[in-house]
Amino acid sequence: MNEKLDRLYELLPVVYRERDAKQGYPLRALLQVIAEQVNVVEEDIAQLYENWFIETCQDWVVPYIGDLIGYRLVHEAGEPGEVTSAPGQQRNKILIPRREVAKTIHYRRRKGTLAMLEQLANDVAGWPSRAVEFYKLLGWTQHLNHQRPKRGRTVDLRNGHALDLIDGPFDALAHTIDVHRINSRQAAGRYNIPSTGLFVWRPKTYPVSQTPAYCLEEIGPHCYTFSVLGNDTPLYSRAEPETEPTHIAEELNLPVPIRRRAFEDGVNRTQASDRYYGQGKSLAIWAPGWSGMNDQQPIPREKIIPADLTDWHYRPPRDHIAVDPVLGRIVFPPSQLPKKNVRVSYHFGFSADIGGGEYDRPLTQPEAFSLYRVGEGESLKRLNEALAKWTAEKPDSAIIEITDSGVYVEPIKIQIAEKQSLQIRAANRARPVIRLLDWQTDLPDAMHVTLGPGSRFTLDGLLITGRGVHVRGEQCENNSAAIGAAQVTIRHSTLVPGWALHSDCRPKRPAEPSLELFNVRAHVAIEHSIIGSIQINEDEVTTDPIPMRISDSILDATSQEREAIGAPGYPLAHAVLTIARSTVFGQIQVHAIKLAENSIFAGLIKVARRQLGCMRFCSVSPGSRTPRRYKCQPDLTEQAITEELHESFNKSSILSDLQKETEIKAAQQRERDRVRPQFNSTRYGTATYCQLSDACAEEIIRGADDEAEMGVFHDLFQPQREANLRARLDEYTPAGMDAGIIFVN
Repeated sequence: MNEKLDRLYELLPVVYRERDAKQGYPLRALLQVIAEQVNVVEEDIAQLYENWFIETCQDWVVPYIGDLIGYRLVHEAGEPGEVTSAPGQQRNKILIPRREVAKTIHYRRRKGTLAMLEQLANDVAGWPSRAVEFYKLLGWTQHLNHQRPKRGRTVDLRNGHALDLIDGPFDALAHTIDVHRINSRQAAGRYNIPSTGLFVWRPKTYPVSQTPAYCLEEIGPHCYTFSVLGNDTPLYSRAEPETEPTHIAEELNLPVPIRRRAFEDGVNRTQASDRYYGQGKSLAIWAPGWSGMNDQQPIPREKIIPADLTDWHYRPPRDHIAVDPVLGRIVFPPSQLPKKNVRVSYHFGFSADIGGGEYDRPLTQPEAFSLYRVGEGESLKRLNEALAKWTAEKPDSAIIEITDSGVYVEPIKIQIAEKQSLQIRAANRARPVIRLLDWQTDLPDAMHVTLGPGSRFTLDGLLITGRGVHVRGEQCENNSAAIGAAQVTIRHSTLVPGWALHSDCRPKRPAEPSLELFNVRAHVAIEHSIIGSIQINEDEVTTDPIPMRISDSILDATSQEREAIGAPGYPLAHAVLTIARSTVFGQIQVHAIKLAENSIFAGLIKVARRQLGCMRFCSVSPGSRTPRRYKCQPDLTEQAITEELHESFNKSSILSDLQKETEIKAAQQRERDRVRPQFNSTRYGTATYCQLSDACAEEIIRGADDEAEMGVFHDLFQPQREANLRARLDEYTPAGMDAGIIFVN
């Protein structure tokens, strides 16, 4: 019985319902049809009431409520998108933030206050920030009758805390005056009387909970890193919310890397490590059995010694451990090694929710499936135990869900039968790691997956290191089976580029592929993931190329000269590629590109069929062989500079044709160099991995079809956020004051 559809039927007297039951419920069927329409009308009336309020209204109503209070759009950020399309709705959430509309009147009442600027940055752009009045940091001669001892002071070389903060958002030292305006686009200054700076942090912080630390045995059995990959990673603070609306954000209120001195004793020389260290805080370390420690409580703060472990030379005293928050390193006393596993919790920085992690992500699953849970506290402790149980029961659809953020070190071989579906995924807000080792001397040790015809295999939310993933199609009698029947999906996962990392984030095996496909005859989809190079081995003679779709992902071959997608021993991979909103480091060598949009290709592209497909709003390396291109770079800038030079030559020129051609080629080369994408980091494992540099050309930063940035972070809409925030700063800053945005990272 459906309560919503039978609500009218239940209101009838029992005698009528008994008569209706004897006749096969015709009256009930009629009232269900009527009740369905009544429910629609009631839900519409209820939604109309909800649309009266900014907190509960639908997204399309937000601009109309904004009109009622005089909210003005920022046209420099771009025009709103279509409310009927998902991309348009996502764009409108950035251009017309609900939080800003809700607080517009609140901002007008607090116009000119410093703390309001911090709230403005969070509500308009979604960026945590710290506002600084730079006139307070000017060095000036004070009157003896009007002393301000806390105003900017000259440098005290004995004060190491103050030296750590020079020219940063928490600087407290005196500076000479800078006559440049802080909001200048050409040469921005800081230290002037009318200048107010808004320091903003764009990358987010992501937690890692109760995961094993990595023992660097090549250095010593007492040396560990917080990162399970063995690379150095700065530890970030877990931002604490501000309690007062007039409070100016401090280090503990912002997602900043933890400094050694701040971790040691804080700015005020009070023992402040407990503000960073402990269960539920920025970082914690567990070492059961070491110095009387148990499994439940982390190592006490009194046993933690902040230290500089750059060269691993420091040796802590007995019953103490050394921690370097800048490098993410741990050192135990060499004579007092851990007896059991060492577990850590910490926070790291990254730009967006891709590659898996302890963030909220949507889970997809079939309507009917068998679920096998693996992890601490579950009946199945190892991944192979779940695979053995799945193999024995042979369900049509199954999901193996890993519920914790542990590390699973075991060889994995999977055989998926015809029309069978298997999904290996992390639970929501978990980041399990599958570490593949060199188990066999005479065979490769990748994760082996064999697909039957019509089968489906999915990796979701996993981090795989040590080796790659090897997917092979099962040989069948009918080799011309429908290509769309089988499917391989990698979603919100990381297949570590180069298999593993050195301490400085250099890949250990840069030439090795992360994903190998052998006659899979399936659709391949990669979404919101970070993956190394892909090798495709397909029969080019008797089969059609396999379709491959990549979206919102990073494809990293660890070098622009290596193959990001290719086929070993063959000039091209037998695949048709569709790629959107992605960043590629390396060469693309495929049969054809059906569609490429809003993406960055930092290596050469080579396709066999140029007549098929197109590329639009992409950055393409010069010399690439591609399908037809539409509004790609550097094509647009080359065309513009060529037309400009031809126009100037036609007006007046004494140059010969050869000199004109030389001048045009030189100008085109300058434009190619200018619009070449520039990144803050191209090494996986760093906080600014794949983040576009501030020096990157405007044609790349706003080069997508909706004026967002090209590449994997397109959906962050950072140019629109920045334009919105600059406009609001001008609106809410008092006359005579200059407010500027300073990106910390």
